[in-house]
Amino acid sequence: MKKILVLCTGNSCRSQIAEGYLRYFAGNKAEIYSAGVETHGVNPRAIATMKEDGIDISGHTSNNINEYRDIDFDFVITVCDNAKERCPFFPSNAKKFHYNFPDPAKAQGTEEEIQKQFRAVRKMIKEYCEKFVAENL
Repeated sequence: MKKILVLCTGNSCRSQIAEGYLRYFAGNKAEIYSAGVETHGVNPRAIATMKEDGIDISGHTSNNINEYRDIDFDFVITVCDNAKERCPFFPSNAKKFHYNFPDPAKAQGTEEEIQKQFRAVRKMIKEYCEKFVAENL
């Protein structure tokens, strides 16, 4: 079974959304992990936004990359430039992928405007994950 790690800065939003969609699209073809170079807790808006699309990430935890040092990943996906730049060296043959998704946690404005940002990023991540699974698993 393939092992996929999704990396972001704080493992609170983009990487959590990606973990949810990768689990959904990969089914039993892969084990999905997500982590951050820091841990900020799972963003409540990310949980709510995913719930709107029928995916429950409320049980996810915010994990630090160091927790997964001993796992030999097949794929490492960075979902923000900061994580790509700060990503530690992995002594594995993992294929690395990168896509710098906008950070919806930095959205400002009314609650409606912020939700709109979260939904837009969710859509981008969903499409990316569906394509990733179709092409790599």
